[in-house]
Amino acid sequence: MRGKLLFTVLLGLGLTACQPASNVPEELSMLVGTYTNKGSEGIYTFRFDQANGKATLLDSAKVVNPSYVIPSADGKFVYAVTETSDSTAALNAYTFDKTSGKLTSINTELTFGEDPCYVATNGKIAVTANYTGGSMTVFPLRADGGIQHMDTLFCGTIGGPDLSRQNAPHVHCTYFSPDGRYIFATDFSADRILRFDISGNAVRPIESQVATNLNADYGPRHIEFSADGAHAYVVGELSDDITVMDYAEGVLTPKQVIKGSEAGGRGGADIHLSPNGKFLYASHRLKEDGISIFSVAADGILTKVGYQLTGIHPRNFNITPNGKYLLCACRDSDVIQVYEINPKTGLLKDTKQDIHVSQVVCVKFVE
Repeated sequence: MRGKLLFTVLLGLGLTACQPASNVPEELSMLVGTYTNKGSEGIYTFRFDQANGKATLLDSAKVVNPSYVIPSADGKFVYAVTETSDSTAALNAYTFDKTSGKLTSINTELTFGEDPCYVATNGKIAVTANYTGGSMTVFPLRADGGIQHMDTLFCGTIGGPDLSRQNAPHVHCTYFSPDGRYIFATDFSADRILRFDISGNAVRPIESQVATNLNADYGPRHIEFSADGAHAYVVGELSDDITVMDYAEGVLTPKQVIKGSEAGGRGGADIHLSPNGKFLYASHRLKEDGISIFSVAADGILTKVGYQLTGIHPRNFNITPNGKYLLCACRDSDVIQVYEINPKTGLLKDTKQDIHVSQVVCVKFVE
């Protein structure tokens, strides 16, 4: 039923389990972000059992349009955007009780950029990507997890050929480099990735601010790095392509471009590697909504191995730390679909253990 939170638990399906790493707990806390224009409260918390794929609702926190949420590295704090297209756009900070799932508000600060759709943190600062604002906002963090007033606002640019979707600056993702020295931001309307230096709590543009240029009409959206930090992957929203890049010393060097979806939906969305680094997944919307699946070679090069159709508008997805399940947030189907990952092929199997949440758009795990 649309507009209401529904939770469905189905009995175990007799699925073959892949063994989780010994240091990964079977039960995880799960954060779910939503749009709130059709009855959602805001953020929902669940207990997710990564041994059998079952979820249990824990709690919720009322906040407007928390379309992207992230936990701190230790799981004690949670940061969530308020994605609105006016002066109320903001970043919210919470304490988080992993046992009860309870979120307690610490404070809220304005982003001064409309439609913040992504947030990242290294524990010292939090950085939002403001899509309509075309900017990146930097917030110093307090010792208690709270957000200090906006410190710096960096702006994106234009230059791409799509005169309807690249006619104004858009920043869609902010990502801390694996070596902790840089922040990368996807400059959607200029078909490039920007680079910023991190010195303590200060963020500054580098003389050569462009980390890499991408193909025209690419519309870079989200970035993912390999566990060893040697390779990076960026999904194009407009092109539905994935670009493979080598990474070293702040420099991203493209070496492969491969098509994710052939449907021409111009709706590439999210991208993630499996925990063991053997497979890469990217979601695609607007036509033949689904997830493209790739095997990953030792040098980072991709080979497409499949495509899984999903519910409507798979904006975001995530993979359990043990690599067994992929959870796909399908916004317009109001559902998180739980897929089991074949450990040999990387292909996906729908477990039918759907988690029903109105206008769901983001899934994050807390160990």
